[in-house]
Order: sequence, then structure tokens, then C-alpha cells
Amino acid sequence: QVQLAESGGGLVQIGDSLRLSCVASGRALSTLVTSWFRQAPGGEREFVAGMIWSGGVEHYADAVKGRFTITRDDAKNTLYLQIHSLKLEDTAVYYCAAKLGHTYSRAANDYTYWGQGTQVTVSS
Repeated sequence: QVQLAESGGGLVQIGDSLRLSCVASGRALSTLVTSWFRQAPGGEREFVAGMIWSGGVEHYADAVKGRFTITRDDAKNTLYLQIHSLKLEDTAVYYCAAKLGHTYSRAANDYTYWGQGTQVTVSS
């Protein structure tokens, strides 16, 4: 069983930067496909960024390309999401997700393991 725990969210202003963390336990993240999703109030859960650890290949949603960077620390079994130039529309609960295998996916339903989420609120 894999447990994921996000942290790093908070109340920030437009243009600020933030780094979200996702610590995993129960299994090495290097054996999984990992992604970040977000869900805004009243919205659906949407893909933000993903990484297949074994190959180090990164994927990003068009809305965040150039502002978000997904990274990892194998020794700490931790996934990160660095966010720059925050916008009002980035306000959401951000979730870390993982699944077995090596097939990349942007579909939330394909992911088995989820964290509890961390709230990011961008104010003007």
C-alpha cells in the first residue's frame, strides 16, 4: 500500500512562487508513475504535471507550461511541484497521485493512490 502526503500549500499573492511536496511511504516512487492534479471549487480534478520516474520524462498541462516544474528526490522518496508566477486561476486543492506500471496517463481515474490534498489560494 502506498501512502502519499502533500504539504506546502497556503495563501499567496498573484505573482508569488510556491513549492508543493508529496512524501510517499510504503513503496518507492521510482517504481511508479506520479502526477500532480488540482481541483478548483466547483470544478473537476484536472491533470497538472506528471513524471515517469524510471525515465525522468516530464509532462505538463498547457495551462501551466513554463510556470510549473515537477521534480523528485529519490533519497527522500518525495515528489515536488515548483510553481512560479501564480495566477488567480491557480487557486485549487492540489493532489499528488501515483499508479503502478510505466504507462503515462493524464486521466485521474487511472491513478490508484492519492494524497489528501493541499490548498493553494491565490489572492489579489
